[in-house]
Amino acid sequence: MKPIVVTEEIEAPIKVVFDCVSTIRQFKEALPHIVDFEYLTEMESDVGTRFRETRLMKGQERVTELEVTEYDENNRVRMVADTNGTVWDTTFVITGGEGFCTLVTTMHARAYKWLPKLMNPLIRGMIAKFVEKDMDLVKAYCKREHR
Repeated sequence: MKPIVVTEEIEAPIKVVFDCVSTIRQFKEALPHIVDFEYLTEMESDVGTRFRETRLMKGQERVTELEVTEYDENNRVRMVADTNGTVWDTTFVITGGEGFCTLVTTMHARAYKWLPKLMNPLIRGMIAKFVEKDMDLVKAYCKREHR
């Protein structure tokens, strides 16, 4: 499946945006449809951090385990989940200046089972809309936090 890329210009410092996308505790504050999370490691940030998030999607709870695989503070964080025959690999890159920044979110979906290989390209548009909505919520949250 072709990667999904969403770019947001955000009126907030890089640190505020990075902390939001790199820490599930803050990410949950930005995204009301994340209804619960649990750390699976002692650490809460940095490479090797693992957590389980529960999202409400179309009226149903969906649980996903994620692992932070890259962590360059105030620059880049990458999280990977292996769910239902697909590896979901999402990278957040933040660049900018004082009081504003650009957040580029790139999601790769690599299916390794036959049904997701068929279905993922068909639902790509819906997934892209979910990612766009999430990044709009991140933008609004970071702008509020910066004030």
